[in-house]
Amino acid sequence: MKETRIKEATKEDLDAVANLAVLLWNGRSIQEMEQEISELISKDHSRFFLICEQGTPVGFAQCQLRHDYVEGTETSPVGYLEGIYVMPAYRQKGYARELLAECEKWAKAQGCKEYASDCELDNEESYHFHRAMKFKEANRIICFTKEL
Repeated sequence: MKETRIKEATKEDLDAVANLAVLLWNGRSIQEMEQEISELISKDHSRFFLICEQGTPVGFAQCQLRHDYVEGTETSPVGYLEGIYVMPAYRQKGYARELLAECEKWAKAQGCKEYASDCELDNEESYHFHRAMKFKEANRIICFTKEL
């Protein structure tokens, strides 16, 4: 039987979280991820959770409190799933569900009544995960920018 456990990540876990995060947010360097995570990991409004199998980190989730408007919600603050990733060899074991549950538990402890997330329009795997986790689709948007 494989032993798994979830732990709240601390600065000592920076490398483990960053190494998993670059697999989720490809196009970002390890250094960029370490810098960003280092700034967020000890903030009151943000948490990172690691899931380990046999002591090896195999997935993570990042959640935050959002006080600005969150599409489809009516309360503030809102717990927000910023990112979740489980290494491919460890998927279909319920690890993402466990990570999400830990994030939701943290958000409830912070007084949140609602929890939200987002995904790219073409990320079908993420879309199906969110639907399986009982998220309701609130909206679909395309964002635009231009230089001035």
